Amino acid sequence: MTDTEVQVRMLVAWTLGHLQAHVRALREEDRERGDGILIWVIMVALLAAAAIAVVAIIVTKAKSTANNTKTQ
Repeated sequence: MTDTEVQVRMLVAWTLGHLQAHVRALREEDRERGDGILIWVIMVALLAAAAIAVVAIIVTKAKSTANNTKTQ
């Protein structure tokens, strides 16, 4: 294992430990924190999917129009 790999592993371990401690502290502070977030995540995902579908339809129609246009 190279020195860089060791440093990366140590950094990841330190970050993971710090993150777990922070999450633990937040949960102890407010037990209901995060309730209902799944609904918002699903709603945002559906809105993003709808936006992508609209853009895909617009691009398809524009491409079709461009293909049907005759150049002089």
